[in-house]
Amino acid sequence: MTNVAPDWQSTLDGPRIDRWLAEDVRTGDVTTNAVLDETATVAARWVAKADGVVAGLAEAESVFRRLDPDLDWRPAVAAGEAVAAGTELVAFDGLGRAVLTGERVALNIAQRMSGIATATRGYVEAVAGHRARILDTRKTVPGLRDLDKKAVAIGGGVNHRAGLYDLAMIKDNHIAAAGGIGAAVAAVRAHAPAIGIEVETTTLDELDEALAAGVDMIMLDNMAPETLIAAVARVAGAAQLEASGNVGADNIATIAATGVDFISIGALTHSVIAFDISQRIDRI
Repeated sequence: MTNVAPDWQSTLDGPRIDRWLAEDVRTGDVTTNAVLDETATVAARWVAKADGVVAGLAEAESVFRRLDPDLDWRPAVAAGEAVAAGTELVAFDGLGRAVLTGERVALNIAQRMSGIATATRGYVEAVAGHRARILDTRKTVPGLRDLDKKAVAIGGGVNHRAGLYDLAMIKDNHIAAAGGIGAAVAAVRAHAPAIGIEVETTTLDELDEALAAGVDMIMLDNMAPETLIAAVARVAGAAQLEASGNVGADNIATIAATGVDFISIGALTHSVIAFDISQRIDRI
């Protein structure tokens, strides 16, 4: 059982965007306000400067529309669409001050989300033909987890737990504090009987303990491929298996071939390479 995260698309409200803009604008965009009259309008477009998967255009629109509610926003591609460098992503018309003042915040969000979606799509394609699906983690920027996880889903990955509240993940420090895997599982069941439980393991002996405890999911942390194969055979479908740790483009296909159900990759969100997008003003 994976805990697919809730609908991330409903969390981008006005006050949140206002906080983003306030960080950048504070008392005013001195450059833009100096060169553009408050009634001036512009025609602009976004162009991809790299190959990748697009995400975050809806969020970018929300940023601009917070500054200009009458903005005319015309996307040329859909979320999740793979594009080549040079592709026009969106054209839009609006108040010049809104378009220039909101540019960096809007681009930052869309470039980060597109970067995450692009990386995720690459890993999804690398495991094609195997049962393994790509999972995200909680290694996200505070305040941006919903957008990071939405981008993973757009890229074809699976959202794991949203936070500490919706799945019990028993890790090494929990095990040490409880006095063992069995004791930790029993404590979680007594505290939250309805919650799903995953246990982190690093050896086959620990795997056996987790299996005996009847947990829903078992993380196989930094295990060699031959150990992963043994773990899959030993569990035989009694729990879902998540391979984790030091996953990269060079070894993900080998990991997927072991038969695990999921492969989690923290780098999807903790080491984002932003997708390069250029904003161009065509007419003032």
